[in-house]
Amino acid sequence: MNKREVAVSQLEARIGHVFQDRELLERALTHASVGSGSTKTAHNERLEFLGDRVLNLMAAERLMELRPEAREGEMSRLMNKVITYQACARVARLVGLPEALRVGHGETKLGTRDNDKVLGDACEALIAALYIEGGLTLAKTFFLTFWLSEFETMDQAAFKDSKTLLQEWAMARGLPVPRYDVVAQSGSAHEPVFTIEVSIEGQSPERAQGRSKLEAQKAVANIMLSKLETAQ
Repeated sequence: MNKREVAVSQLEARIGHVFQDRELLERALTHASVGSGSTKTAHNERLEFLGDRVLNLMAAERLMELRPEAREGEMSRLMNKVITYQACARVARLVGLPEALRVGHGETKLGTRDNDKVLGDACEALIAALYIEGGLTLAKTFFLTFWLSEFETMDQAAFKDSKTLLQEWAMARGLPVPRYDVVAQSGSAHEPVFTIEVSIEGQSPERAQGRSKLEAQKAVANIMLSKLETAQ
């Protein structure tokens, strides 16, 4: 088994289902960048389309069960909290999708595996694959297991991480969004350390390290925010 085959096997162990249709699973785990060259490869965009609809149906049904007295407006508000691409990305990381995902050549260095939107789409594609293979019952088992914490925290005030806050700071001043660049990578393949530099127009760049690109990005965004607050 190569590294990715191990990751796929671990993903199936986490979700509690081994796919009979291996081609279907492979398609769900394939990002569109894989088929961007001369050789066309089936990727997960169509499955993501289906998975989005299945996910919304299951979430609406669950909210009806949890809030039998809630009005439509309240239901819509809660729906918008539990079904976001960030929530899908959190679930994707929980089940090990980043390691199992197939991406195009060079995409890993660009941070595609750590991209919340990419992971969110892959999670929806996985839900579609579960739905196709085992119907709503199988998809719902996955959903109720891995969306549990999203429903438990849906009444809490939304938390904005440092990357979001820094982006909002820039946009409020009419500036381009912050740019994050990988300036160094060290450590082993299993325990890498990334050095990320963030640049904002009119500010000197800052750097920070993390065990993943996302962790380093959040760390350096926090450093930049602290500097901006001090300068006010």
